[in-house]
Amino acid sequence: MTQRKCRLFVVDSFTRNLFCGNPAVVVLDAEQLTNEEMLQITREVAGSEVAFVLESDSADYDIELRFFSPRREMAFVGHATVAAHYARAIADGKPEGRVRQKSGPTIVEVEVTGEAPALSVTIHQSPASFGPTLVADRRSAVLDALGISSDSLHPECPIQVMTQASSRLMIGLRSPETLESLQPQMDTLMHLTSHVGADGFFVFGLLPDSDPVSVEARMFCPALGIPEDAVSGNATGMLGVFLVKNGLLPVKDGNAHLIAHQGRFVNRPGRVDVGISASGKRATEVRVTGDAVVFYQAALEIP
Repeated sequence: MTQRKCRLFVVDSFTRNLFCGNPAVVVLDAEQLTNEEMLQITREVAGSEVAFVLESDSADYDIELRFFSPRREMAFVGHATVAAHYARAIADGKPEGRVRQKSGPTIVEVEVTGEAPALSVTIHQSPASFGPTLVADRRSAVLDALGISSDSLHPECPIQVMTQASSRLMIGLRSPETLESLQPQMDTLMHLTSHVGADGFFVFGLLPDSDPVSVEARMFCPALGIPEDAVSGNATGMLGVFLVKNGLLPVKDGNAHLIAHQGRFVNRPGRVDVGISASGKRATEVRVTGDAVVFYQAALEIP
């Protein structure tokens, strides 16, 4: 029987340093795989999201990416997108210009810049949409589950759901130092997920006197099988839109720049750069940029 061969990469995203940032598994040539085989591979490498890269079968996009978490298929994963395009550029050469990527019903444009291996990947997205703010009883339940006092909250940040392919609850702190004392109760957060209407809880604090504006953040997604995410590209893009709307990320000549640091609390520090095009306090485009490095690559043979 002829074996099918895919190329497998383990990539650390949003960093240039091995064992930092957010790891993802990338499988190139994945059009050869069935849905069940994708699930089996994801279970085999439990602990990391997996991005399966498929050839396009339409003139509307250049490649297709399918994402799987340890628990289910997901519409979009930011750090796995960075990992996939970095691995693809390392394996096949840097593409010219932007690549149109289909993931679920959405098409985004992705651009790779720099010279290998020092490549950066930028995801061009439409702005996230604003969901509901939490009512008092659910707000209290979320704060209790995270170990946050009401006095620790940033007064200009509503606790609000943001959505861009996935959904995250934005929780702003007066000081990033409060991140040190969080005591997330994962079972409670998992229970609250459906009541809140967000798959993850994104807690952040603005770093004082930073130029450009910078934050440190932590994110908890137990409902996705990820107790604490190392570095969250898609959520940071949502955060940029959120901060512009609330007047905490200044817009100059139609643009704003945000730097997010995350991963220190799981010993995987990384950085996300976000560019926002905006009209007043309304974002019109989001650009999420990250570096990456390959930890491991191998041929994956499927009978």
